[in-house]
Amino acid sequence: MTMSLNYKSLIKKISSPTWEYGNKFLYSTLLVCFVIIAYYNINIGPLIATDSIKYSNSADVLLKLNFNLLDYYSQKTISKFNPSYIYTIPVILISLAKYFFGDNWQFIFMIINIIFLFFSLIIFSKILIFLKVRPLIISLSLPILVLSVDLLHWPRYVLTDTIFSFLVMLLVYLMTKSIIKNKNYYFLMIIVASLIYLTRPTSIPFIFALIFFISISKTQFNYNPRIILLFIFALFIFTPFIFALLYQLMNDYLGNNLQAFFLIEMVKSGMIIHDRPDTWVNAPNTFLDVAYLYFLRLLFFFKPYVKSFSDIHIILNLIQSVYIFLSIFLWSIFGLNFKIFNKIVFLILLISFITAAFHAFTLIDYDWRYRFPIIMPLLIIFPISFEIFLRKICSKNI
Repeated sequence: MTMSLNYKSLIKKISSPTWEYGNKFLYSTLLVCFVIIAYYNINIGPLIATDSIKYSNSADVLLKLNFNLLDYYSQKTISKFNPSYIYTIPVILISLAKYFFGDNWQFIFMIINIIFLFFSLIIFSKILIFLKVRPLIISLSLPILVLSVDLLHWPRYVLTDTIFSFLVMLLVYLMTKSIIKNKNYYFLMIIVASLIYLTRPTSIPFIFALIFFISISKTQFNYNPRIILLFIFALFIFTPFIFALLYQLMNDYLGNNLQAFFLIEMVKSGMIIHDRPDTWVNAPNTFLDVAYLYFLRLLFFFKPYVKSFSDIHIILNLIQSVYIFLSIFLWSIFGLNFKIFNKIVFLILLISFITAAFHAFTLIDYDWRYRFPIIMPLLIIFPISFEIFLRKICSKNI
């Protein structure tokens, strides 16, 4: 009986918001998780993709111009669709790596990615600490990041993804701070949003989500979890029809525009995931066919499971998806009277949906690269929902 009481006392102590060793346990767990992810990526070494070569060539141009960005911006160095300044951050970082470390620049860029990953994990924890989530809950949530295929995959690539994801997490942190303190940090938000914009063209949905959320927060929007889910569900249903209408307008009036032509041709071919024909559908013939294609793209943005993936890749993705959907379910059941938590979850869901919608209309990459920046924000929902659950339990036992 005494052992049972001691055991219950220990569980109650370590699960308390004021557990004296809570922060030490949390930061120890964070460090262990970071070391595992970092070691896995470093052990494989830096990898080059098609975009990496473009960034490298652009960095060579910037070096020849002695880092004169104005001269550099006057040239189309990376994409025929986008101006060079949109890729400023990766090009500058690669230029600096080449300037100081020569032939070792690829390894140095990977280390830069690893450093940004470390700060992303810290921000992940800081957001939850700021929300007064128990250190034990945050600590138990961190290992799921170790199982994330995205975190085990993208940091070693000489690409923008890890840096971009860090900036997204920083923006979520600023928004969280704004919600809690009921004060908008516009200056800092503009700086971070500008850095996001200067990292890659897929910044548009994140900046739009920020503006959209701030606009909604000025209204009397009901932050009831079920209202939020209904709102997101309605967007999910109606957006494909809006996109089908936009497609029709592009097809009728913008056929000669090179970028519009690219989008039109992808729809006409029935493309869902770029360069993965096994995910494609028959060429659409009617308005409803086009709407259905966009609906599938929205779904597939969150569904990275194809036959060519390894079993472990699919299993880890499934674990992550179950984790996210379970957290949303728990939050929807128990989160009624937690307005600040609900605002944060709404922000994350809004960012995730708008990002998915943007890529459903444009392009979903072969390896689901563009999904990576919303993974860590989505994984924040579980510790939030579990904290809500524990508070509900504790309030009933008082």
